[in-house]
Amino acid sequence: MDSRSDAPPQRAVPPPPPREGAWRFTVAPAEASVPQIRRAVRELLRRQQVPVSDDLLQGLLLILTELVTNGIRHAALLTPRIGVEVAVDDRWVRVAVEDGHPYRPKALEQAPALENTSGRGLLLVKVITAEAGGRCGVEPTAVGGKTVWAALPLDRIPRMFL
Repeated sequence: MDSRSDAPPQRAVPPPPPREGAWRFTVAPAEASVPQIRRAVRELLRRQQVPVSDDLLQGLLLILTELVTNGIRHAALLTPRIGVEVAVDDRWVRVAVEDGHPYRPKALEQAPALENTSGRGLLLVKVITAEAGGRCGVEPTAVGGKTVWAALPLDRIPRMFL
């Protein structure tokens, strides 16, 4: 007789949540939305067990803050809701912010002029993304707005945080 037959049945360990996927949020174009979306994205990454270092997470949340703030400041009149998407696969985490304003910011393509006080937030996005070994950009939407995005690799610690 097999001695294991008397053992109580073992509980199946639930599988971890899938790390890959895309999640979409919408927020009001108001300053109060910035800390709300930061908390939501931080919690999503924790809940999905995405392997982000603390430094990478802080960089990602700063990028998210800048992108959502730009949507609030520059597109609120044309945007009843700002879209935020977080996409994760086994190599990257990507945040994208969509608004209804047609203007495509140039700060991701070039540094703002010294006398110009705008575009500094997107310059920060560009620097954090580059230091992390990631990519960022701006794409038009089908309805005439834009999506500004940044993708950071999960397997690399940003040089600026070392």
